[in-house]
Amino acid sequence: MMSGEIIACAECDLLQVDTPLAAGSTLRCRRCHAELRRDRAHGPEYALAFTLASAVLLVISNLYPIVGLSLNGNVVQTTLAGSVRMLYEHGTWPLALLVALTTIVTPFLQIVAMLWLLLPLRFGRVPWHAAEGFRLFQLARPWGMTEVLILGLLVALVKLAHIAKVVPGIALWSFIALMLLLAAASAAFDPRETWARITARQHNGRAWVLPPLRRRRGAITAAAQGLVLCEECGLLTRQPRENGKHVCPRCRAPLHSRKPASLSRTWAYLVAAMVLYIPANVLPVMDTSSLFGTQKDTIMSGVVYLWVSGSWPLAVLVFIASIVVPMLKILGLGYLAVTTQFRSQALPGQRTRVYRVIELIGRWSMLDIYVITMLVALVQFQALATIKAGPASIAFGAVVVLTLLAAMAFDPRLIWDALEKNHVRAER
Repeated sequence: MMSGEIIACAECDLLQVDTPLAAGSTLRCRRCHAELRRDRAHGPEYALAFTLASAVLLVISNLYPIVGLSLNGNVVQTTLAGSVRMLYEHGTWPLALLVALTTIVTPFLQIVAMLWLLLPLRFGRVPWHAAEGFRLFQLARPWGMTEVLILGLLVALVKLAHIAKVVPGIALWSFIALMLLLAAASAAFDPRETWARITARQHNGRAWVLPPLRRRRGAITAAAQGLVLCEECGLLTRQPRENGKHVCPRCRAPLHSRKPASLSRTWAYLVAAMVLYIPANVLPVMDTSSLFGTQKDTIMSGVVYLWVSGSWPLAVLVFIASIVVPMLKILGLGYLAVTTQFRSQALPGQRTRVYRVIELIGRWSMLDIYVITMLVALVQFQALATIKAGPASIAFGAVVVLTLLAAMAFDPRLIWDALEKNHVRAER
C-alpha cells in the first residue's frame, strides 16, 4: 500500500489519507480508532519463514500423541484425530465435526493459503489464482483456534491428574510451538500489502485510480462518495449499481456497500443462540461412569469441581470462558442490533468498541469443548471409568458457532450510518 493513497475504514467507512509509518507503529482511524494499517518491516519474509515452520509443526502435532493417561498398568494415549474419532463413535458427530474443523482443517487451510501466496512472491512471480488463495485465507483465519485448544488441554490435564498419571506427548509441545508460530505468521502477513505487491507485478507498478472526491459537509465516507471497500482485498472502487451485481476489479469478489441483510442475519443467529444457551447450561455436558456409579456434570458443576480441588485460577478461567463470555456476547450483540435497528445516534464510538471486544473474545468460548474432547478420548478405562460427552456439549458448541456467525454478519458501519444521514439532510 502506498502512502498518500485514499483508504477507507472497514468499521466506520470514513475516507482518509494513508501516511508513512515509523517502524513498529500503527495507523488508526481518526473517527473510530480502528486499525487501518500496521508497519510490518520485512513482513512477507517473516510470514513465509513462520508459515513454513508452522507447516512442519502441524504435521508433527497431528501424527504423534498429545497426552497419555496411565492407570493400574493400563495406558491410554490419543492424538487430536483420535479424539475427534472418539467423539464420532460416541454419537456426538456434530461436536466431532466442530473440533476437527477448528483444530485440524482450518489451521491446515490457513497455512496452505499463506504458502500459496507467499512462495511465488518470494521468487518474483505472481501467485496462481491469487484471489482464490486470499479467499481461502479469509475463510479459514477466523475459525482456526489453536490457542484455545492449548488452554483447553491445560484444563483437561489438571482434571486428569486427579484420575491417573498424566504423560505429556510430543504433540503437546509441538502444538504449543505451533500456536506461537502460527500467531506470528498471521501477525506478519498483511493481505493488503501482499495484494499491493501482486498488483504491482500484474500492472507494472500502476496503481488503481479513484475518481475525484465530491466536496461536502461533515465526515467524508466511502458510501457518500459512491465508493465501496472490497472486504476481500481492501480495494476502494465504485459503488455497485442498485439492484445490480458488481464485482471487485482486482480479486473478483462480490462488492456490497454494506453486508447484505446484515441485521436480519445477525438477529437470526442471535435468537438461535439465545434459545440454545439454556439447554447448554442446564443439561449435562459430560456423563462419567465408574465403579462408584454414574455422574452427570453441567458446565457449572465442572467449575465447582476445579474450585474445590484447589485449581481456582482454572475454575475462574473456565467460568469466564464458558459462562460469562457467551452471555456477554449475546447481550452485547443484542445491544448493537437493537440500537442499530432503531438508528440510534448515541455513543457510536462506544458501540464500535463493544463490537471489537465481541470479535476478540468470541473464540474463547470453545475452551470447554476442547476440555470435553480430551476427557472423552482419554478416560476410557472400561472396567474402571469412562467419560462421554453429554447433550449440552452439542448445544454449547452450537451457541459458540452461532454467536461467531452473528458477529461476522453484523456490519459496524451501520452504527455510523445514522450520523451520515443527518449530514445529508443538513446539506439539503
